[in-house]
Amino acid sequence: MKKIVIAIAAMLGLGSVTGCSDMLDTDSSQRLFDPDMDQKTDSMYYAFGVLQAMQAVTDQYYLQGEMRGDLVDVMPGVTDKNLQELARFAAGTTNRYDSAYQYYRVINNCNYYIAHRDTSLMTGSTQVVKNEYVAIKAIRAWAYLQLARNYGKVPFVTTPLTTISQIESTRFEEKDLAGIVAELAPDLAQYSGTPCPDHGQFDLGSTNWGQNYRMNSNLFYIPVDVILGDLYLEANDYPNAVKYYVTFLSQVAEATQLHVGARASLTDLPRMDYTDRMPTDVSNAPEQQKTIGYSQLFAANQKEECITKVQMPVNRLKGVTSSLPTYFGYDFYGTQKFNRSTPRLDQVQLKASQSFTTLVDTLSYYYVENDKNTVVTAKVGDTRFPSICDRVSYGEDSVQVWIPKLSQASVSLYRTATVWLHLAEALNRMGHPDLAFAILKDGINQSVLDYGTTDFGGYITQDSKNLLTNVYPLITDATADKFLKTNTYGIHQRGCGWTSDYESQNGNYTPGLSPYQFATVVGQKLSYIADTYNVAGDPSQYTKSDTVNAVEDLLCDEYALELAFEGTRYYDLMRLARHKNEAGLYGANFGSLWLKKKLEYKNPAVDLADPNNWYLPYK
Repeated sequence: MKKIVIAIAAMLGLGSVTGCSDMLDTDSSQRLFDPDMDQKTDSMYYAFGVLQAMQAVTDQYYLQGEMRGDLVDVMPGVTDKNLQELARFAAGTTNRYDSAYQYYRVINNCNYYIAHRDTSLMTGSTQVVKNEYVAIKAIRAWAYLQLARNYGKVPFVTTPLTTISQIESTRFEEKDLAGIVAELAPDLAQYSGTPCPDHGQFDLGSTNWGQNYRMNSNLFYIPVDVILGDLYLEANDYPNAVKYYVTFLSQVAEATQLHVGARASLTDLPRMDYTDRMPTDVSNAPEQQKTIGYSQLFAANQKEECITKVQMPVNRLKGVTSSLPTYFGYDFYGTQKFNRSTPRLDQVQLKASQSFTTLVDTLSYYYVENDKNTVVTAKVGDTRFPSICDRVSYGEDSVQVWIPKLSQASVSLYRTATVWLHLAEALNRMGHPDLAFAILKDGINQSVLDYGTTDFGGYITQDSKNLLTNVYPLITDATADKFLKTNTYGIHQRGCGWTSDYESQNGNYTPGLSPYQFATVVGQKLSYIADTYNVAGDPSQYTKSDTVNAVEDLLCDEYALELAFEGTRYYDLMRLARHKNEAGLYGANFGSLWLKKKLEYKNPAVDLADPNNWYLPYK
């Protein structure tokens, strides 16, 4: 209790609800805790105050989620001490990136807005602030989700705290993840289907090296259905998670957010130093259709597939700057012109882990043989790697690697791929591993649900088809044009080529065309789990629960490949471990042991087999 009082008192002293002048160069004259929000436009400035608080917490959110995962490694003697402590689960209350206060600053901003905003204002028959009001509630839910992920059980406050006496006279109830979901999700559910507000495009200012940044304002916000899906997924409520992810994809997402056609190119393969393994005809194989190159997804001004991102201030005059680019080898706040291919910092503090590069290295690439309609396999790894790890060789024994996803101080909170993978996770745990695999292999569209079913020799059951056409209507007559085989691809295709069963020459769906097949891939994962976790049994006796667990591990791999270095890895691992513990397969603590195994190379300072050790010390 004392800690939360100190945190919020400090927040009041700093000034919590602010205008957006630091970030967006507006002429706002709003002041701290001015309750006058009864005009149609004035609350926009308070909304931007919330977004400023999001900027302030972003470095911490990112590093808490990435450093404790299995994708990054520290550089002994070079990496900041605070990051090394996080990586080893040794962070104490003095760690720079352990501050619950930063999340409560976001929450108190949101609470103030929610308490004071007049939502009855109308323009004709339209509620002019509804979208904004809902978006602020969604951000508050996101902040509470991060508190629960990082600290376990936390004080729960929904009223704005503006005076010390108000704080001292209040006893805050503490809630864990389940309690937070039970408290916030039903309220948010009434707003399902509401799109994010759009105030137009904003000029975020210019960097010290002259690059001007502009961003669509709707990308600042979190769609209510996405955060609802995440809340329920974290709480192991899979049907509700599916419900809200489907609502977002079918009813809310814009066309550009649905097109997951970005791919790494075949020309990227030689950059991975696998030239000696490449079949001679790979370089001439037909390129898969793609909307943009994969590395373009991470440009700060890229709208394709972006749902929510936090663009950090572009210079020190615009607010609290980010350390993230520096940790990965980029001087975003320097004065020389930025160039991705020639990083300007010689010293890199964070690098890709051996577990990540091993995963990349062991994957197969699938391609169509020239002048044929057959798909063959090459053991050349995942081609997303060179798009997210920029390698420069200085000789046979010296290779420097920079990770450019954070080079422009832009942090993705949600991309379309995130939602599809979370949907796959929920569908799998609902007992539909075939649909989860479809999201990796083919993408979900009408053709796949029709011709990829078991009736046609495919892997999707009629029960699963019914689920997404009737129970949770993602593919219907009304939405079929949104989900076509030309714009909904399997996530695994992005780095591993022709995993789909679509024929390259005529576009027909032919089950079994690609070597990337459900029985083969899941069977390999079942064998790996049996060997790695000592849960071997007779393969002929594997149950559906075994299959669900194996597909979940495939999804865990895909999270690593697709969302690497986006700040979500540890959160994903924790969530999957909870799923496994709840399922009870291989023992009630299997998820904890699975997590411990994943992270054992980090030599953690605590025993991760105990879920109580998953959290940071609360301060």
